[in-house]
Amino acid sequence: MDAKEIEPKRTTTTTWNTETIPKVMKIVSTKLPQRDLISLLLVSPWLYRTLTSFPPLWMPRYQHVKEINLEFAQDIEDEHLEVLQSKCFVSLQKLESLNLNGCQKISDKGIEAITSTCSKLKVFSIYWNVRVTDIGIKHVVENCKQIVDLNLSGCKNISDKALQLIAENYQELESLNLTRCIKLTDGGLQQILSKCSSLQSLNLYALSSFTDKAYKKISSLSLLKFLDLCGAQNLSDEGLSCIAKCKNIVSLNLTWCVRVTDVGAVAIAEGCTSLEFLSLFGIVGVTDKCLEVLSRFCSNTVTTLDVNGCIGIKRRSRDELLQLFPRLRCFKVHS
Repeated sequence: MDAKEIEPKRTTTTTWNTETIPKVMKIVSTKLPQRDLISLLLVSPWLYRTLTSFPPLWMPRYQHVKEINLEFAQDIEDEHLEVLQSKCFVSLQKLESLNLNGCQKISDKGIEAITSTCSKLKVFSIYWNVRVTDIGIKHVVENCKQIVDLNLSGCKNISDKALQLIAENYQELESLNLTRCIKLTDGGLQQILSKCSSLQSLNLYALSSFTDKAYKKISSLSLLKFLDLCGAQNLSDEGLSCIAKCKNIVSLNLTWCVRVTDVGAVAIAEGCTSLEFLSLFGIVGVTDKCLEVLSRFCSNTVTTLDVNGCIGIKRRSRDELLQLFPRLRCFKVHS
């Protein structure tokens, strides 16, 4: 029997769906704004395949991508980043900012794939990822030489080895977030502080393992403006007095730094005269004395002051507070 005789006939509907509509969509979609085009991808899997199979539709729009934000795109996996590596290599050559915050299915393998495509990357954020290890950080520093802003908050499986890699490769680093990176020790932090002298923002939130041995080294960061030491339970007045040498600090979080007393707080007030934000939340060892010294040296800069839980600091009326700090907008005190 002739092959043509057993081939099922194509109905008008089938031809319309498989040939006509794709052709029409490709013509129409070239005229659509980017937002509407992306919305079409969500209509159906069939339409998604139709549109993504037509590279000329996408490539002109994404030749010079500078920022990708996939924050909390929890279905993103390594294989998706590998697709970007293989099919969008040219488009990502000028990428400067990549946000993978909350993408918990991405591992070192995915980090290797995506960073190999974007050598111009300056800002990289991978908050709350427990799969990435020192190996992933090694891929980052090898592939992306221009990083100045790095957020590793919540990456609980990176160690001092990662900090060593960062310190050796990113000496122009301006911002570093190590929140809840619980495997880090004084040794790793000291490497960062000794080599990354351009740091302007350092977040060490909820890291109780560090001691004054490392905290004292923060004094070498002459450009530092933002410092978060919330929960630094081993920070003493001696360590804080060293940090007071950072004259340009404008925001300092000392929440639950329970060993600090007036001695350390006064040192900060006298040294950091550009302070705008200061939190002493939960520190029972400070009294009105530190507030008076703070007023003497920082009255024209302080806008936010949190002394909630500081039982040695008395309540004041709004007028009394404004006499101490004329620019104060937010004052939090215990009830």
